[in-house]
Amino acid sequence: MDLTVVAYVIYLLVSVGLTVWVARTLSRNGRIFLGDVLHGNEKLADAVNHLLVVGFYLVNLGFVALYLNADGAIESPREVFEEVSAKLGVVLLVLGALHLGNVFVLNKFRRRGAMEREQVPPVAPQGWTTHAAPSVPPAGA
Repeated sequence: MDLTVVAYVIYLLVSVGLTVWVARTLSRNGRIFLGDVLHGNEKLADAVNHLLVVGFYLVNLGFVALYLNADGAIESPREVFEEVSAKLGVVLLVLGALHLGNVFVLNKFRRRGAMEREQVPPVAPQGWTTHAAPSVPPAGA
């Protein structure tokens, strides 16, 4: 069997397995974070979580497929390991960058929601006060 094909098979198995594992981990643990971002709206949190997972799969598996081809023929077991490790390293960096991007965007939403909650007074206003003009000292004093 051609060693290039062996490298392709190893790369696909490991990268797809890593993508599925990361997506499940992010989905399971990100649901709690989304619940906070979306003010406890569980149905919306589940829907957004599902959409994020689908997008995660599409982007990562698309990248894995595009990054599949080898630069040249692989002729030794050493070259198999080198090619697979280089490709998996890039896939892992892309997975990490996408994860950090998602967390950054969701954290922005969470902060905005927290600021909106802080602007609402805890007790309804009970009356109005008059605004007194500041006193100005006389000239030359």
